[in-house]
Formats: sequence, structure tokens, C-alpha cells
Amino acid sequence: MLAKMMLPLKEKDKVIIKKLLTSGCCARCVLRFCCIGVPDAYRQNRQETLSQLQAFISGPEDCSMKSDSQDAVVPEPVSKKSKLTVDDPVEESSVCVLCLGVLQHLSDVTQAMQHSCWLHVKEHVRAKCCVLVRDDVIAVKEAFKWIMQGLLAQELDGVAVVAKSALEVSVGFTHPETDADCHFLGSTCPDCFKPTKNKLSVFTRMAVVKALEKIPDSKFTKHSPWPPSRPATSCTPPDVRCVHASVFVAGRYNKFCRSLPQTPWLIDGERRMESSVEELIATPILAAFRAGGFNFSSSGREDVDVRTLGNGRPFALELLNPHKGKLSEEDMKNVQQVINTNSDKIRVRDLQMVSRDAMSRMKEGEEEKTKSYRALVWTLKSIQKDDIAFIDRIQDLTVDQKTPLRVLHRRTLAVRQRLIHSMSTSFVDDHHFQLSLKTQAGTYIKEFVHGDFGRTKPNLCQLLDTDTDILELDVQSVDVDWPPVLPE
Repeated sequence: MLAKMMLPLKEKDKVIIKKLLTSGCCARCVLRFCCIGVPDAYRQNRQETLSQLQAFISGPEDCSMKSDSQDAVVPEPVSKKSKLTVDDPVEESSVCVLCLGVLQHLSDVTQAMQHSCWLHVKEHVRAKCCVLVRDDVIAVKEAFKWIMQGLLAQELDGVAVVAKSALEVSVGFTHPETDADCHFLGSTCPDCFKPTKNKLSVFTRMAVVKALEKIPDSKFTKHSPWPPSRPATSCTPPDVRCVHASVFVAGRYNKFCRSLPQTPWLIDGERRMESSVEELIATPILAAFRAGGFNFSSSGREDVDVRTLGNGRPFALELLNPHKGKLSEEDMKNVQQVINTNSDKIRVRDLQMVSRDAMSRMKEGEEEKTKSYRALVWTLKSIQKDDIAFIDRIQDLTVDQKTPLRVLHRRTLAVRQRLIHSMSTSFVDDHHFQLSLKTQAGTYIKEFVHGDFGRTKPNLCQLLDTDTDILELDVQSVDVDWPPVLPE
């Protein structure tokens, strides 16, 4: 049982307390708008909190309530302009207009009602010559967590509940009465509510916050009364889910097949290839961590007909809601072996767990990275060794590449300047030679060879004065020093 504490209130808080209680706010929401950031203040019995608030606003002008801690707030001098005539004690509303019962009965809050009450308080506090910044108000989410931490600790026989943990408890709420508020915001600020493929509704918390920041106060108050009208019902019972924080696994992969896409290849909802690099790697890892899903990323990507050789291409997996939060080094080696045994189309090395922050290393210096390639080139005109020897002497060739026709459906039309650091050739026969290149990351090698109808300039066709095309292409190296190399 929590000990009774005295609330660290100031004399200037009286005007806020009276206004909010009169408007139908619960005692704990009153604490939020008084900027009380002491978690224990929210954990004590709310009826006790209400009694203390009523005693505070009914007391003499020089009365203040403070905690016994060394950090207790020192009462401020009473301003003549902030004096308040107190009527009969104000009772708490059965359903709070701000949190809709979240901090009363542990139900949720709507952003629109929060905004409405904020305008109401701001206007009356300004009239009393007090200063209140919106960011100073304690978020209902924080107050809710403080209350729940205390309740959970009691249920767990005193086991400490920490704010930041790998195990997250997600609590969701609904309140049909607030639907009209959302639709008002949607019609007023339509650009803030855009559908996305990963969201079931356009009315996300961030979208609502963005709309409330954009809409003028005068326009908002014409639609929504302030203070807000009192709701008839609380939120519906919460939807509670336990979710483990994501874990991250990284490594390097080689791809030996010229008919394997990096990610699932779907056209009009139909699969075109039976598997992909992503799936061959992710399936055993998902099983080992018993994860609910994953996000795959890599340092660039190769076309379906391109092999990745050498030291491989760095990749990373974000594992969603894993039931296992960690695997030993030995277990990770076993997973790597399973991946390599299951298919001869790919090979994985240096498989390891990494932190979220370390993931950024893979993408750092995206434009400055270098990659090495080897291509088999065909020429229309018959060639000899001497005809291609000059290519070996070309250094730091700058090429302008307009977005290739083959990727124009998924990439913005633009001209991108790339650097080919060096090239070397190896004669094969009268119409074929091997071309090795070291280039800036993001260079389109196929387009440099065949010119893409002049969209890449200069190109190999221009340099050799004949039509050329690329028959085979291999990635030889991706020069990223990540993830760390592990001993075999």
C-alpha cells in the first residue's frame, strides 16, 4: 500500500485546478496540467488526490501543499491577479473529459479532447497572468505508465518494473464517441491523413498530432466546444498485448545463382520466382528466434541475373516480436550452417547479433562506398587486344546516368552522376572480353556498357565506337567494413 503523500502544488495552480475540475477533468489529469512530474503522486488513491485538491483550492490564500522530500516545491508569493474566489467544493466527473477514464479506470484519451481542454486552460491561465507551456504538461501516456508500474509491482509481489525493457506491454483502447472529432480533423487537414499500406487506419496518433498543430485555434474552437463536453461513457475495455522488442541479426551473403531475386518477386500479386535470397536467409533465423516477422535490408542489391561473389554483401534482419531475445555464439553458428546446408544458391558468413545502433553502419557513406564488378562484354564489331587496351588506362571517369528505363517504374526520373574509379580488360575472342570495374556505389553497370539508348554518357559503346552489350555480371566485392569478421 502506497503511503499518503502531500502534493507539491503552488498557489498559482489554484486557477488551473478549479477550471479543470469544473470542466469535468479527473484528479490525475489535473495533476498533469499542474505539471506535477512526481510518479508517486499519480500512484496514490485518486479519491485521496481529489480530496487534497479540493482542500487546496478551498484553503486560505497562503496555503500550499508540498511533499516531505528535499526537492519539494517552495510556495511562490501570491499574485493579486491570481486570487480566486472559491465556491463549494468541486466533484470529479464520472468520466473524465480529458482521458475518458484512462487515469480513472485505466482507459484511453483522445488527442482532440486533449487539445480542446488545452485551449481552455491556456486562455484562463493567461488571463490570470500565469505562464504555462504546453510541453510542460505531463502526457497522459506518462501518467498512465507511472500508475501501471505501481500496480504491476504490487501484483508481482514487489518485483521492480522498469520503464525501458525488452518486454513491452501494449495497451489499446477505443471510444466511439470521438469518431466525429477524427472525421472533422480529416476534412479540415486532409493532407495530414494519407493512407499507407502498413496502417489499418489513417487516424494514427502522429497524424492527429500533426493536424492539431496545423489547425488554427479559432477554427478548432468553432467545431469543438472548450472546455470539451462531458462524455457519456468511458473507453471500451483495453486490448493488451505483450511484445518483445526487436532484435537484430547481421551477416554477409554470397549469391551463386543467376535466377534468384534478392527479395520475393511478385508481379500483379503473382510470384515469379519460387524463392529469394531474403527468404532463404530469414526462414531459419525466424525459426531459431521464434519471431513473428522480419524486415530485411542490405548494402545495395543485385539484379536477379547477377551473382554476388568475393566476401559477400552485408545484410541485416530486424526480427519482430521474438520469443527468444538472444542466441549464443554457438547457436548462431548452427543457424548459419542450417542456412548454408538448405540451399546451394547462397552462402552466409559472419552471422551475428548486433544492436539497433550498429545497423546504421551498413548505410553510412552510401554514396562514398566502392564496389567491384566483373562483366562479360559482347561487341558488334570484331576486336583485337589492342582495340581494348586503352580502357585499362582510364581512371576516375565521371558518367551521367539518367534513371534507367528498366527501373523507371520504381525510381524517380533524375540524372545521377557517378564515378568509375578504374577499369581493366581481358581479351576473350573477336567479339568478347572480360571487363573489371571499381566504381562508386549506385553506378548502373549494365547501362554503362550498353548505353541505355544514350541515357548514360559516356558509355562503352561510345568509347569503343561500336554496339556493346553485357552478357554476364558478377559483384566481386562490396567495400563495407561491417559486420565484424568472425573466426571460422
